[in-house]
Amino acid sequence: MATFVDRVVLHVSGGDGGNGCASIRREKFKPLAGPDGANGGRGGDVILEVDPSVTTLLAYHHAPHQRAESGGFGKGDMRGGGNGQDLVLGVPEGTVVATKDGQVLADLVGAGTRFVAARGGTGGLGNAALASRARKAPGFALLGEPGEERSLVLELKSVADVALVGFPSAGKSSLIAAMSAARPKIADYPFTTLTPNLGVVEAGQYRYTVADVPGLIPGASEGKGLGLDFLRHIERCHVIAHVLDAAALESDRDPITDLEIIEGELAAYAGRLDAEDSERTPLMERPQVIVLNKTDLPDGQDMADLVRERLSERDVPILEVSAVSHKGLRELEYLLGSLVEEARAALPESTAAPLVLTPAAVDETPFTVVKDQYDGAVAYRIVGSKPERWVRQTDFANDEAVGYLADRLARLGVEEKLYAVGAVAGDTVVIGPGDDAVVFDWEPTLMGGAEHLGARGTDARLEDHSRPTREAKRAEQKARTASRMDRLATMEDERRSGHWADPAVDDTEAGER
Repeated sequence: MATFVDRVVLHVSGGDGGNGCASIRREKFKPLAGPDGANGGRGGDVILEVDPSVTTLLAYHHAPHQRAESGGFGKGDMRGGGNGQDLVLGVPEGTVVATKDGQVLADLVGAGTRFVAARGGTGGLGNAALASRARKAPGFALLGEPGEERSLVLELKSVADVALVGFPSAGKSSLIAAMSAARPKIADYPFTTLTPNLGVVEAGQYRYTVADVPGLIPGASEGKGLGLDFLRHIERCHVIAHVLDAAALESDRDPITDLEIIEGELAAYAGRLDAEDSERTPLMERPQVIVLNKTDLPDGQDMADLVRERLSERDVPILEVSAVSHKGLRELEYLLGSLVEEARAALPESTAAPLVLTPAAVDETPFTVVKDQYDGAVAYRIVGSKPERWVRQTDFANDEAVGYLADRLARLGVEEKLYAVGAVAGDTVVIGPGDDAVVFDWEPTLMGGAEHLGARGTDARLEDHSRPTREAKRAEQKARTASRMDRLATMEDERRSGHWADPAVDDTEAGER
């Protein structure tokens, strides 16, 4: 069963906001005393916080879905819904939070550092908050917004001062066990260490942490072996200690060849690392130490004597140690402590990140309207934070709430924009992206007509300066006279043919005779 996990995909959901309440206060002698529906509560946030007592992401490997508490519903008598509690998830120091696309969102270093992974939804307004002079007793309330949902990749990068790197079975775990209180698994076969081990070393005035990185093999920078899964654990170290096996059993291995292979893999990995993070000291420029291990064995001491001269050409400190007999360990501890102290002193002074406020642009458009295809027909899609949020807050089972949504959209200028892009009554309008959008047939709001007269102080009718000529007036008068004479002639013909009765003749007397 896994006890150390350094990469997980975490699915987080903020709490939903509580719905507002639609309620009317009733008192004695006042059956309708006004709206008293309260607002819903805010949903809780999902927060990642660095916890020194947490050393692995194992908890989120077994429980990858985390959801914060939702807000309570509003109630009558102005009783507001309770806010949902924030869900605080402890993560190890050095956890990097990124999206599935690889975009880094946060690098959590330092106890207590926080990152809001998913925000809770806002509670809906009750009808007491929606009351106005025009709408004194609203019969509806707004729904709470759903909480934010995200899928994040958590990747742990060990925060250690010294990284022990080398081939499998070079004795790295034995060294960290001899220098600190850490007790990693130790055995005489390759890849005994499958997870990084951290140990705290105290030597005089020095105190620092050492990471035992699992063994590297040729091609590790390309993902072979444990490869990239554990190379990232050396990214934050100040000092690199190359642990070389001076008593390797393989006939084709020797300390110099091992060192060249490991340096090549580190250089290949450092090329990508330095391009991504230009603020840190390049990996290959950090202090390095060569540690010849297992020199308590006769073959190990002979090999150390043989390669020392060639290794000294690298201008890097070389120490002969033994994790079993503790030979040279005290000198190694003090040497690493001094190098770590110098590296820490060379770091730039850490300052609090400035608070950056980014106000919305003055001319920023709150929404856009574009032509789109929906269900095989032309539709107009409205995309914007305000319209989408208003739709989520609307109870479409309440006609008054739907009317309130229509008023809000009209005030925002949605109808004017639809007119501008060529929409007509009956066209399909879609609010929101994706398949969860709200679809309806657009019916424009009836207008009074005054809005067509133009700006204040102007009248389009006064802008027409054209006057008919005398000939045009005479022609119009002749046309009217001819039309009137034609009507009179038609009426006379109808009278003579008997279609009309003569009022001077008594039809009753004529019928009796």
